[in-house]
Amino acid sequence: MKIFDRVLKRLVSQGQLTVIYHDGSRSTVGTADPAFPALTLQFLDSRVPIDILKDPRLGMAEAYIDGRVIIEGGGIMELISLIRVNNAWENGKSISAKGPLKRGFKALRQTLWRANHRSRAKANVAHHYDLSGALYALFLDKDRQYSCAYWPDADNQAGISLEEAQEDKKAHIAAKLLLEPGMKVLDIGCGWGGMALYLHRTCGVDVTGITLSEEQLKVARQRAQDAGVSDHVRFELIDYRDMEGPFDRIVSVGMFEHVGTAHYRTFFNKCRDLLTPEGVMLIHTIGRVDGPGITDAFTQKYIFPGGYIPALSEMLKGSEGTRLMVTDVEVLRLHYGLTIREWYKRAMEHKEEIVALYDERFFRLWTFYLAGAATVFEHGSMVNFQVQYARNRRTLPITRDYMAQAEAGLRGR
Repeated sequence: MKIFDRVLKRLVSQGQLTVIYHDGSRSTVGTADPAFPALTLQFLDSRVPIDILKDPRLGMAEAYIDGRVIIEGGGIMELISLIRVNNAWENGKSISAKGPLKRGFKALRQTLWRANHRSRAKANVAHHYDLSGALYALFLDKDRQYSCAYWPDADNQAGISLEEAQEDKKAHIAAKLLLEPGMKVLDIGCGWGGMALYLHRTCGVDVTGITLSEEQLKVARQRAQDAGVSDHVRFELIDYRDMEGPFDRIVSVGMFEHVGTAHYRTFFNKCRDLLTPEGVMLIHTIGRVDGPGITDAFTQKYIFPGGYIPALSEMLKGSEGTRLMVTDVEVLRLHYGLTIREWYKRAMEHKEEIVALYDERFFRLWTFYLAGAATVFEHGSMVNFQVQYARNRRTLPITRDYMAQAEAGLRGR
């Protein structure tokens, strides 16, 4: 407990946190601050502080998921926000232990997980994306966009709904693709089909969406059929490595995190081969601002097995030598934090339905995941990258003005 107390004092100075141990003793750290609720953690067994010290994120996650920790004065979002804001990336702080032995073990583990071999890729996708469609319908927007939304008005964030922000995201991406009616577009990692349907509806292009999730495939195909556009928007259960082209454009939103660093060169080579000589590609992915890293044990075990968030340097290294030219890079810093806050809010509002679908333990797991994800974009080392590639340097206009013009025309369609 003394060691844990010392760790707490280093973690929290702004805001107040009290821990009540299993034996009834307590410790309070930090200074009361009206910007933060005063929180109390009650540990229901003696293993909790030991588990957290061994692996802060996984240890706290499993203790909370198993009901061995009770939070008073707020919820899991408030707790993780308090920890994160006190250890913000900009201040050069970290909440993870970084001893040489631990780094070496994690590096070895990460090498194995990053591979994401073809034989395991489908199972990794199914682990997360083949959860009940009813779950996603409860916390996502109506179009089921399970990726970072776009909030163009920083002074009016509260006046923009999640649905509007996701429509603006699709317009933002479509504008960068410089689409023309009749073009053939490949959507790698198409989700439930929202992006593909949007591109056809607003830009008159034919889209092929591919996924490894059988549940997403069923929904996407049904949506295309219901909209009467199955002859222009089709969806396939296929690995990108098995696709045949050519395509005028490629878009990939929230899929690159599942490629695996060992396969970056394969991915970019394949994409180049799939594009026409005048082809353009836009990749939207979560990214690290601190250089190459490792996926934490909680995320690997419970959320995205085989997933890895790339650093920009890793993306660019992966595409170098493939004769794809990087033509534009944009960093979305706060947009995903705003997005996931909305998902968390909706999940909390639909607690009873989510518990009925699964159970209390799953609800605690899911909200822990959402709270951690939101706060790492608000105070940690994660952002979103949008990286545009072209095969021919002359395909796109030589200034970015066309993007803003096209985006303005797409808004509200």
